[in-house]
Amino acid sequence: MWYQIGLGVILSFLILLTVCGNVLVCLAVCATRRMRSVTNCFIVSLAITDLLLGALVLPFSTLIEVTGDWPLGAHFCNIYISMDVMLSTASILNLLAISIDRYIAVTVPLRYPTLVLPWHVGTSLAVIWLVSIGVSFVPIHLGWNTVDQTVQNHGKDDPAGDCRFELNPTYVLVDSVATFYLPLVAMCWTYYRKILSVHRSCSSTAMSSLSGVSVLALREHKAAVRLAVVLGAFVVCWFPYFTFFTIMGIRKETDPPRTPYSVVLWLGYANSTLNPFLYAALNRDFRSAYGRLLCGWRGVNTPAGTPTTVLEAGLLNGLTPSSSRTEFIPGSCVMLQDMSKGNRDGSNGTSLSIVTVLSNGHKQVLETHNQWTTI
Repeated sequence: MWYQIGLGVILSFLILLTVCGNVLVCLAVCATRRMRSVTNCFIVSLAITDLLLGALVLPFSTLIEVTGDWPLGAHFCNIYISMDVMLSTASILNLLAISIDRYIAVTVPLRYPTLVLPWHVGTSLAVIWLVSIGVSFVPIHLGWNTVDQTVQNHGKDDPAGDCRFELNPTYVLVDSVATFYLPLVAMCWTYYRKILSVHRSCSSTAMSSLSGVSVLALREHKAAVRLAVVLGAFVVCWFPYFTFFTIMGIRKETDPPRTPYSVVLWLGYANSTLNPFLYAALNRDFRSAYGRLLCGWRGVNTPAGTPTTVLEAGLLNGLTPSSSRTEFIPGSCVMLQDMSKGNRDGSNGTSLSIVTVLSNGHKQVLETHNQWTTI
């Protein structure tokens, strides 16, 4: 009794984290203009997938784990299993779409805006969801996944209080290879090619004179690393399940061991809970958006009474400032900084930096003179 109560509390907390975390991802992208990008369209699709999994599938999975029974009938059981398969497949295909999008952005950054258009994104998302529905609802409700080709849980010998996902070797091999192993290989290949592309770009250009394309490639590489971590978490969470799923199907197991199946299944579910926290830990834009949504954070403010901070300018357009300092007023928020380019005759000179500061509701303009020499 106490074991069931404790298990129910833990799984309910996992469901709550899954739903709230993925709602936060969707709100962060929708509420932040700079985050409304092509890649984030796929991330929102992934978050919606995880959200639906947490709201529509995990409560019934918890019911089975806690009670060991299925009181909702055979028809709804097959709908529940179909939704589980559909949302798992959609997660994989969304990650594949994200990896392809990042591959294009890193390898051909200047052509990216012409290769990845809004209608391409819409078509990709439509294909993802159509394929996910096609490999879940269609075969399960037509009996293509069972050994005797009858619809599961509707046979005369099927227990009324049981909800089983029956498997045959053909369905298992087609489903696991087409919707997990092949996409996994494709994602690993794209990340490998991206790393090679960025390495070549960095090796061919000296760090002291990075071109615009190299800087863009480095920025995209950081994004690719973040997404690779998300992919790695996905592999760790879902690979055990699909391995178990494949073995059980090949062996034609109609009643797989309950405990191992529950462990690998909930390990896979945990990936839907983990993704929103990975975004927050690895992406500064998501951290800022989460802060605004949860804490009402509006800008980078320096609290009153703190020591004055100093801005040190770095390399800019091949110039090395020998003295470039702008002091921020405590309790202020920087709104705009505009720096002049200076002379181009190769001699030493002075440039003017203008910083607009909002302090206690009043606009102030700070001017600093920067001494620079060409290098």
